[in-house]
Formats: sequence, structure tokens, C-alpha cells
Amino acid sequence: MNTRTRHKTEAIVLRFLDYGESDRIVTFYTRDYGKIRGIAKGARRSRKRFANALELFCFSQIVFSRKGRDSLALLEESRVYHHFENIRQDLEKTLMSSYLVDLTDQFTLEDKKGTELFQLLHDFLAQINGGDCTEALLRFFEIRLLKDAGYQPVLDRCVACQAPVNGADVYQFYARAGGIRCGACHQPGEASLPVSPGTVKTLLMGRDIELQKMNRLVMSERSSQESRQMLTHFIRHLLGKELKSHQVLNEIRKIGL
Repeated sequence: MNTRTRHKTEAIVLRFLDYGESDRIVTFYTRDYGKIRGIAKGARRSRKRFANALELFCFSQIVFSRKGRDSLALLEESRVYHHFENIRQDLEKTLMSSYLVDLTDQFTLEDKKGTELFQLLHDFLAQINGGDCTEALLRFFEIRLLKDAGYQPVLDRCVACQAPVNGADVYQFYARAGGIRCGACHQPGEASLPVSPGTVKTLLMGRDIELQKMNRLVMSERSSQESRQMLTHFIRHLLGKELKSHQVLNEIRKIGL
């Protein structure tokens, strides 16, 4: 007999789609089950039932049931822990957070548990909600997400000769090779981006440092530009596209809204 099993877990809303006259299909990233999709019956008709728990970024405890891992979950209950209201009240914070949840969505598969990824997303949303809207924050999220998702670029050594990074060499980042090459191993005919040892050092520290100490790291203007170009290029290479959320964020920042 194909019976439904009931589950309880913490979850963050990645996206949602209104369905029919009153339902909503929601994609969550959960602490215990990874990414799941569920339908909330009558969610738009009865506001009290889910109490704004199905809005973007919302952090809640949810109860859901389903017949199998491949089936759409049925959302039964929710208990909101945090709406991240400061994010919703600020355009730049909203756009930055939209990019974070979009990246998480793109780099994860349904029903593949990722406790570290869940905690990463939660902690960075909390940082943005608390007022951290720096360019460095985005870069440190990107490099940490790539690590947790299994796509970490090689930055501590040359991918060709394996020589460790030093402060005297000149490096190039090759997306197809998944890392940097030193000056001796540089291939001029292949697409690459210059990256200085200082940028590499800052990204590696941002990848590994405790979150509470992350605001101590300061990116120079050069490192900010190099790391943005490098990680944007690498993510585009991995996904085969540039995320719309990233494009919108950059456009809004250009016009200074």
C-alpha cells in the first residue's frame, strides 16, 4: 500500500508559483532533506493557515507528507521563525538575497541532503538582514557555496604543475580547468582571467574563516573586481548561463537605485 509519510524540518523558501485559484507550489531548501517541492492547498485563500510562511526567503519549520521521494510534497503546517523583514524593506538587500537563493536553487538537486548548504544560506541571509550589503559578502557566499556543492575552484596551487601560490607570481584563472595556472603554465591561446595572489588569498580566507570574523576581511578595489569577474565567469561556465537575478542586481547597482 502506497501510504504517505510525514516529515518535519526547518526550511527556507527559494521560490514559489501560484497554482490554480488558491494553491501555491513552493520550492524549499531544508535542513534535513535538501531541496523539496511542495504544494500548499488553499494557501492563497486562507492567509491564517500558513501565516506568510510561503514568501521568498522565509525561514520556518514545516510539516509535510508525501508518498515517495519523487512525488510532490503536501504542506500541512508551518511555524515561522524569521521573515527577514529588513531584507524585504530594502531593494538592494532584496536583490542580493534573491541572488543567494537563486544560486542555491541552481546548484542543488531535489532530495539531496545538504546541512552545510542550508546553514550557509541561512547565515548569509541573516547577515544581509542585519545590514551587511558588501560586495565581499557576495563573493564569500559564492566561494563557500561552490565548495559545499562540490564545485570548488582550485585556488591554492597551479592546476597544471601543482606549485603552491606565492606572492611573486602572476596567475590566470581558467574556468575549463577549474582553477588557476602560474605564469610558467599559462596558455595564451586559452580563455582566462588575470587574478593576483592578493585576490586568491582573500577568497581563500573568506571561504574558510568563521562567519563571526568575516567582516574583518577587507577586499581591495582590485580584489573586488578580479574576484567578481572570476567567480561570475566560473559560475556562468558551470551553469551554462548567467542568472537573471545576478543581471538585475548589477543593473540596479549601475544606476545607483
